[in-house]
Amino acid sequence: MTELKICVGSACHLKGSTEVIEIFKNCVNNRQLSDKVEIKGAFCLGHCTEAVSVCLNDKIYSVNKESAEKFFDEFVMECVREL
Repeated sequence: MTELKICVGSACHLKGSTEVIEIFKNCVNNRQLSDKVEIKGAFCLGHCTEAVSVCLNDKIYSVNKESAEKFFDEFVMECVREL
């Protein structure tokens, strides 16, 4: 199972974490990956000055609603293929 953590702390919330989470949920559902990708909320991943912080395989990325689907296709799908 690939674990995708999205910061829902105040800074990331203001930068659109709710929208990013919805995009990721749609990606999981549309690609029928609910048995392979788990989306979790997290508080402060330590990158508050950047866009929404996302943790995938212990690495922190900055994602916004414009880049979320591309991030999913490039990074999350790579992890899924490795399962």
